[in-house]
Amino acid sequence: MASAILNATLSGANSTLSYFNVFDEVSKNAVQLNYAERLWAAWYLWMQNDTLATGIMSFVMHEVVYFGRSLPWVIIDAIPAFNKYKIQNQKIPTWKEQWDCAALVLLSHFTVELPQIWLFHPVATYLGMEYGVPFPPLWKMAMQIAIFFVMEDTWHYWFHRILHYGPLYRSIHKLHHTYSAPFGLAAEYASPIEVMLLGMGIVGSPVLWVTFTGDLHLITMYLWIILRLFQAIDAHSGYDFPWSLRHFLPFWAGADHHDLHHERFIGNYASSFRWWDFCLDTEAGEEASKKRREKKLAQIKAKKAQ
Repeated sequence: MASAILNATLSGANSTLSYFNVFDEVSKNAVQLNYAERLWAAWYLWMQNDTLATGIMSFVMHEVVYFGRSLPWVIIDAIPAFNKYKIQNQKIPTWKEQWDCAALVLLSHFTVELPQIWLFHPVATYLGMEYGVPFPPLWKMAMQIAIFFVMEDTWHYWFHRILHYGPLYRSIHKLHHTYSAPFGLAAEYASPIEVMLLGMGIVGSPVLWVTFTGDLHLITMYLWIILRLFQAIDAHSGYDFPWSLRHFLPFWAGADHHDLHHERFIGNYASSFRWWDFCLDTEAGEEASKKRREKKLAQIKAKKAQ
């Protein structure tokens, strides 16, 4: 690890110490660290293999967050009282649909995402990513995560739009559109090629950042991944509540934005924000279509008047 203090903490100690014994030792010798930092340091010291430690922690974190965040939406779908907030409330996913979806997503996690997660640590550390303690300040993490959201949204817009081109849609993206009324678990229900292609925006944005700045910590990466998973799952939830974020941040996409994409199969290509679809006139829905018709009629009238 990067910290000399922690490298010396267990020098000469028995390699058979349990994780909690190591944590106790770290707590005694690194009192300047907060609780989360001590847990983190003890994990790497106990594992004695940084690539393995990051790989296990990354995969477990991804699974816990993905299925943990999806579970409330599964429960909400089973409670009729929430139906009034369902965007396409005539299409409630069945238990079988949710089970089949979860099974394919889990298979994809083990066969497609796990190998990429395993390769992340050596590549990112080679490019300059830190993973020691202490953690970076909150303001720096917040700033970098905000930048990653903008970078990923740009990547997602263009590659998602490309995937709607005829042959690419049929061979790659069609699987994700199996459910015209999406639900939380379906956020990563996609072909392996799509998982890798769009996933490059999520992982590639921080990697590109650290390549040029040399300033990135693994904990920032984890917080970014967690927030991006929340965004993706919530966007596929199919629910728009009065307290949903898009009502407070008008440029935030939200579930209504992406639900419309699944219903119409075209338009609303961005992931987190609305500005790409607005600026490039790819918004979906009746209101957007009406504006385009009015704009076209105005252009025709202007030509006739010349």
